[in-house]
Amino acid sequence: MSRDDWQPLYNSSRWRNGRRLHLANEPLCRMCKAQGYTTLATVVDHITPHKGDLSLFWDRGNWQSLCKDHHDATKAREERGGIIVGCDANGVPLDPGHHWREPTGGGD
Repeated sequence: MSRDDWQPLYNSSRWRNGRRLHLANEPLCRMCKAQGYTTLATVVDHITPHKGDLSLFWDRGNWQSLCKDHHDATKAREERGGIIVGCDANGVPLDPGHHWREPTGGGD
């Protein structure tokens, strides 16, 4: 399915209603929250990119609330490179594969 086939779904009443309900139930950006910030979400993002797969598109368990900045920059970068960008409120990288999170292997 090409982008031209599924892009109109974002203009459907089903999507608009689902988006409105999702943002009402999860009004804060998940990525901001993970970093210790409180930011109102404005975008309903597909956690796993649907790429035209209608079951993923409509799966509400695959939706997350994000602010526009995280959706347009951070999430897009993750999808291109597979790296989760940012740190939590304690400075720990969010990406579980980040080298700072790996055990040092040393003992005493």
